Amino acid sequence: MVYLFDTSALLAHYRNEPGAEQVHALFTAEDPELYIASVSLPEFARRLRDLGQDQAQIQSVLADYRHMLSGVVAIDEAVAEASAELLHVVSTRLPLVDALIAAAARVQGAILVHRDAHLRVIPAEWVASIDLEA
Repeated sequence: MVYLFDTSALLAHYRNEPGAEQVHALFTAEDPELYIASVSLPEFARRLRDLGQDQAQIQSVLADYRHMLSGVVAIDEAVAEASAELLHVVSTRLPLVDALIAAAARVQGAILVHRDAHLRVIPAEWVASIDLEA
């Protein structure tokens, strides 16, 4: 299976919050394809800084997570177009970063793993998802 982690899923795992066990199970599963969108890198780094980590610690955490992933999905033209489509599909406000991450999952053919209320408005037929809060 192919999965793409939203930044909220990485934070849940890193902070051992609800949903961390599900993320850990994906990290330790046999042969999963695990991705993040490129915009999650600075978003995760910013949250780590907000949690009091210094730059060396942030770089170490990012390196550890990147080592566990199959890759990083670039925000290219296909992802940008898919995010524009998504913003038209949803009826409520969806932050652009969340739309880009969800679009990266769709383009990658991945299941979106998240713990983000904004992403709950995305129809299941647009992108499959695992809501760690559910």
